[in-house]
Order: sequence, then C-alpha cells, then structure tokens
Amino acid sequence: MSKFSMFKKLILTLSLTGLAFSALAADDATEAVVRKAVMGLAPGVQVDKIEPAPLPGFYQVIASGQLVYVSADGKYLLNGDLLDLSSKKNISERAWADFRKVQLDKLPESQRIVFAAANPKYKVTVFTDVNCGYCRALHEHIADFNKAGISVEYVAWPREGVTSTSGAPTATYTEMVNVWCAANPKMAFTEAKQGKVPKAATCTNPVKDEFELGVKLGVTGTPTIVADDGRVVGGYVTPDQLIKALNKTNGS
Repeated sequence: MSKFSMFKKLILTLSLTGLAFSALAADDATEAVVRKAVMGLAPGVQVDKIEPAPLPGFYQVIASGQLVYVSADGKYLLNGDLLDLSSKKNISERAWADFRKVQLDKLPESQRIVFAAANPKYKVTVFTDVNCGYCRALHEHIADFNKAGISVEYVAWPREGVTSTSGAPTATYTEMVNVWCAANPKMAFTEAKQGKVPKAATCTNPVKDEFELGVKLGVTGTPTIVADDGRVVGGYVTPDQLIKALNKTNGS
C-alpha cells in the first residue's frame, strides 16, 4: 500500500470516528435536555433511566416512581401507557418490568424475609407492611403459597413512610425495623402479621432503603406482588389466583 493510500485510509478512519463522536455528543446533549425538563417538573425529582422511546422523537423516562415520554426538545410530555398496535403489547408495562427486575436483582436475599417453597416453581417479591389488613390476609396463606411451589420474599414498605411530618420515625417503620432486627425475623414477621407488637430491637437494617426502592419502582400500596420477571401480578390474591397470574406471565 502506498503512503498516499495509507494517508487516505487514516483520514477516512478519523472522519468516521468523528462522525461517531458527533452522534454520541448529540445523543448526550438531547438526553441532557430531556433530563433537565423532567427535573424541572418538581423539586427533588430523581431521574433513574432515560432511553430513546419506540415513539419517534420521544425519550422514555423513569423518574421518582413514574414512567413518562418526553420529546427530544424537552417541550412535550406524555403520561400514560404506550401500546404497540401491531403486536398488541404494552410497551410501558414491559419497560417497567425490565427496570423492576434489574433493581430487585440487586437486593440481596439476606435483606428480605424469605418463606421458601420446598419445591419452588416460582419466586415472587412482595412489598409489605406489617399493619396492612390485606397484607395480613395474604400472609395467612403463606403455607398454601409454599405448598403450591411459590417462594415468597418479603420486602419492607411501611405505608406511613419512614418519618412523620414532625421528622420522627413513623410507628409502622419502627415496628418493621424491630421485625427485621429480631433474633428470628421470620417468627417476628409472622407474629406482627397476627397483631403482636414486636420487641424493640436495633441493628443495621434495610427498611428505609427498601421503602425508597419501592417508591422508585412505582409501588403505591401494599401488598404489591412482583413476579421474577419484574411484572406486578397482584395485590391481595389467593394462591389459586396467584398461580393463574404467574402462569399467564410465563406464557406472555
């Protein structure tokens, strides 16, 4: 190869690299515009994920427990489910599920209260509150869930939040810390579900972090049951209803 040919090849390579960097810079610049627009909606908005949406000219944004679509110029926002009419699929639901799965996979089993099935077919994560009536009713079926092959992993989500308006810890948050810090968390958990006030206990615990994780994942109430693929499959359900929901999830 002549020196002139080698030079032309080098120039072409540099030019193509420059185009790639220009495209990347444009994407970064657009993302910055979208991020700024979303963060300007309210004080303290936390943007967790931004990516191009299937809808041309829009970005899909997950922020502070909400999924929205924002135009690339930051001028327009769409709030609602995005449906693919050709495939009859809910794109927003799939995006939420993927995000939930990634985030929940980061949460160690050691920070959950686990009721494992002897012969597991399914695993669900349940955001729960020890004082929630429907949560208590759900836990009454725990043996039946396990018998049906469903492992249940509980994550703390005190509905009152972590602190009250005065800044003091809420009663439910304190109870859930006591449960997670108990010498036998599973026993303390079941007893709390039966109305027994747990003994005071302190330790390094995940209750606050798990509450904030639930907010990030769009949890608004308890119980919220999330399948292993990240899809929300119910609130209070019977074992038969949950099996049907999980079978439907697997088949979709």
